[in-house]
Amino acid sequence: MKQIVFATNNAHKLREVREILDDTGIEVLSLDEISCNDDIPETADTLEGNALIKAKWVKQHYGYDCFADDTGLEVEALGGAPGVYSARYAGPGHDSVANVALLLANMDGMNDRKACFRTVIALIIGDEEPMLFNGIVEGCITHECHGESGFGYDPVFRPDGEKRTFAQMKEEEKNAISHRGRAVKKLAAYLAQV
Repeated sequence: MKQIVFATNNAHKLREVREILDDTGIEVLSLDEISCNDDIPETADTLEGNALIKAKWVKQHYGYDCFADDTGLEVEALGGAPGVYSARYAGPGHDSVANVALLLANMDGMNDRKACFRTVIALIIGDEEPMLFNGIVEGCITHECHGESGFGYDPVFRPDGEKRTFAQMKEEEKNAISHRGRAVKKLAAYLAQV
């Protein structure tokens, strides 16, 4: 079984990715499992840049083959915001409840609710050049929260062609169509060849 590190401390993301890669013969290790407690900086102004920073950090400091992701919610009427700042939209020390509340407040009265979730995964294996995998799901922002599942902006994001938000779906339903799911499937297809 191949081992690879997923550079995250987010238990939700880790569970999602492990479920998707479950039958690939790849063991996904968390940062905690390699005793990495570093506060890895995310100083890039793009999702690609932040994913690369995290993957390179683990490879350079711990020696493991690694992948890292960065995900952003991009709202058309807000000029692509919160984008790369999605996790800290409401400011340092705030959680997803505060982020969602600020998003809904900033969109109050707006009719254009179009948005997309975008995930970029950066993969570093051995001495190879880093690889990038993208996953995008188009949708819209609802006017209020719906559902109890998921995390982050899931209660207010309804994918195109759906009547439910991500937070109203079972995890396997969300994984089948989500931005992260799409990016991880591309990653899995690549890892199956190496």
